[in-house]
Amino acid sequence: MENKRPSWDEYFMEIIQVVKKRSTCLRRKVGAVIVKDKRILSTGYNGAPTGLKHCSETGCLRDKLKVPSGQRHELCRGLHAEQNAIVQAANSGVSLEGATIYVTNQPCVVCAKMIINAGIKRVVFCGDYPDELSTQLLEQAKVELVKFD
Repeated sequence: MENKRPSWDEYFMEIIQVVKKRSTCLRRKVGAVIVKDKRILSTGYNGAPTGLKHCSETGCLRDKLKVPSGQRHELCRGLHAEQNAIVQAANSGVSLEGATIYVTNQPCVVCAKMIINAGIKRVVFCGDYPDELSTQLLEQAKVELVKFD
């Protein structure tokens, strides 16, 4: 019996499903992998900054205030998966110019701006996120946005 090898997009989309398991967010588990030339440069998941208490210990302020998804990002103590992946690359001195980011959800506007400035040229995601401005900015910056089914 012959096994079908996954495409590169399928392969990296499966990897983000493992990365997101490290998430410490109470609302949504998100994973990201940044790739260039079929090589993983960086990974990230959403959660509190390094060394700080996780939301499972402190509770979620956004939940307490009943803030809808996609709004009032400044009230969250965590970083998004894309932000953590970009910061991890920066801490290691790794350029992301021309890379692809694979992420479980469409990036928010804050992450979209970081993706654009990091030089990432392609975003592959599977889950939606309620942020039209994010889509507009990525399109204006000519970052390819691919919804993976």
